[in-house]
Amino acid sequence: MNLRILIMTVVMAATAGAVWAKLPAPPADPKAAEAKAKTDAAAKQKDAESLGKAQDRAVANYRKNKGIRVPASMAGKK
Repeated sequence: MNLRILIMTVVMAATAGAVWAKLPAPPADPKAAEAKAKTDAAAKQKDAESLGKAQDRAVANYRKNKGIRVPASMAGKK
């Protein structure tokens, strides 16, 4: 009886391994990968610009509501 349990355990473990095994990813098309990289880079740049604008608006709003003036040394920069 113990031998039968052992054999069934080994068979079930082997079957589970075969069922959960993943196939390798298909090879990526270089042109598609390049196009995706370009669109990702453009989206990142656009996001960075919009973040900078939002931060500038937040700082301006904070300074306006708190009555903080721009220091003279910082006024000419930007």
